[in-house]
Amino acid sequence: MILAIDVGNTNIVIGCIDRQKTYFIERLSTVRTKTELEYAVDVKTVLDIYGMDLGRIEGCIISSVVPQITGVFHLALQKILTDRPCLELGPGTKTGLNIYMDNPASVGADLVAAAVAGVEQYPVPLILIDMGTATTVTVVDSEKRYIGGLIYPGINISLDALTAHASQLGGIRLEPPRRVIAKNTVDSMKSGILYSNAAALDGIIDRITQELGQEASIVATGGLASKIVPFCRKKIILDEELILKGLLAIYEKNMQ
Repeated sequence: MILAIDVGNTNIVIGCIDRQKTYFIERLSTVRTKTELEYAVDVKTVLDIYGMDLGRIEGCIISSVVPQITGVFHLALQKILTDRPCLELGPGTKTGLNIYMDNPASVGADLVAAAVAGVEQYPVPLILIDMGTATTVTVVDSEKRYIGGLIYPGINISLDALTAHASQLGGIRLEPPRRVIAKNTVDSMKSGILYSNAAALDGIIDRITQELGQEASIVATGGLASKIVPFCRKKIILDEELILKGLLAIYEKNMQ
């Protein structure tokens, strides 16, 4: 069993995983001012809550898109796991993934991990959707090559922009509206934010499929995917463990 950490702009996803199962997945808030000791306490508290025996954890791996936190988190994990290996996913890490991008080193570590897991677990070509602070769509072709994708503002960014620039609109919770054609302002916002994102995904999938010239497996992950996928008309597999599975596969490749 390993400890896998994915540091994102809004949340830090933490979980323990092996080839048999994922023991837990939890989210911490990303706070750029925290010290290594504070993060060590946070991680140790989560492990204690889920009853994880530190002696069973062989090592850990971190993917991060927040450079200010990466080193701090590495030191925090070393306080907990002492002399066990702690891997950072970055340039030079063995992934087994062929990245056909203008600058392969610029691809986010989380996107690499998701693609590694996707190739391992689902038929190619693949369309991988990660719904977090931003919504990212990654494409892996029929030869298992990471060929690109697109990024657009995430649900919460869109919702924050809407409420910030419209004084009569207050904050809402992301929950299913009663109908598409809403009868009040709050339900109108719920309908707008959920159905616009679902329709965006359906349209993006159509365009990617057309450009690929063939049908693809479609997999969604990320903290907000479960809010949107049920409203999509396309068949989308929801895999909330996708990035952790990819981190496990990358850890194993580098420890062999």
